[in-house]
Amino acid sequence: MTSVSEPEQGDPAARTTTAKSTSRAGRDLPAAIAVGGALGVMLIVVLVFVPIAFVGVAAVAVAVASWEVTKRLREADILVPRIPLIVGGQVMIWLTLPLGATGAFAAFASSVLVTMVWRLLSGGLHEAPRNYLRDCAVSLFVLSWLPMFGAFAALLCIDDDGGARVLVLMIAVVCSDVGGYAAGVLFGRHPMAPAISPKKSWEGLGGSLLLCVIGSACTVAFLLDANPLIGVLLGVLVVFSATLGDLVESQVKRELGIKDMGTMLPGHGGLMDRLDSVLPSILVTWLVLAAFV
Repeated sequence: MTSVSEPEQGDPAARTTTAKSTSRAGRDLPAAIAVGGALGVMLIVVLVFVPIAFVGVAAVAVAVASWEVTKRLREADILVPRIPLIVGGQVMIWLTLPLGATGAFAAFASSVLVTMVWRLLSGGLHEAPRNYLRDCAVSLFVLSWLPMFGAFAALLCIDDDGGARVLVLMIAVVCSDVGGYAAGVLFGRHPMAPAISPKKSWEGLGGSLLLCVIGSACTVAFLLDANPLIGVLLGVLVVFSATLGDLVESQVKRELGIKDMGTMLPGHGGLMDRLDSVLPSILVTWLVLAAFV
């Protein structure tokens, strides 16, 4: 997980150096690096010594991120049912361990049903729910966006080399984010999607591709003892999944009128602000490694 975002394009204020040592992206860069480094060390220790414990890490992360997202949605008067979303998400992740993908999809369908009924009866039997269709649609989006993608982390872990597979995923995402940030700072001139996220540049995307392809080729070859060309394919796909995941969250935050989903991680924002690029990349990594390794 990366520590920073690409810099705002064409923002004079973002180029000034402040007493708090903020980055051009408007983040507290030293704090962001320290937090990112600590999280990285923790994940490496877990993956090396107790790889199956990463399922628990993923479950906690999804629960916290779900709380952050539902809190922000409810602040915007989008009344998503918080309890069935969080509890259902946990069932989706943990049921994946004994039942695989079948367990995840069965839990997802059950969570959808409970969420629809929960919202329908939220005002009692004598009061029709307001904005029922909108709130249910957003609830299904949250279930798909967080725990469904998170459930594929469990699918990665249950393989014999599950720890190595998850490490390949995390290194790919970090390489994508760091490459994009560095290239964006040094060469970023052409915004990629200014209407959604002015911080993203085409130059940054090129930096993400370069570093992520190199990093993924190396990790697939050395950690999984597989053809590095598989890593090249994985690197390209992770760059696009990570970038699109970041753009999706940027649009959600833009519609909600907020900068971050939370304040849990200094220099980063909320936990969801660090998972936006990771979650869709879990699915991409599982698909590629399941098909070719």
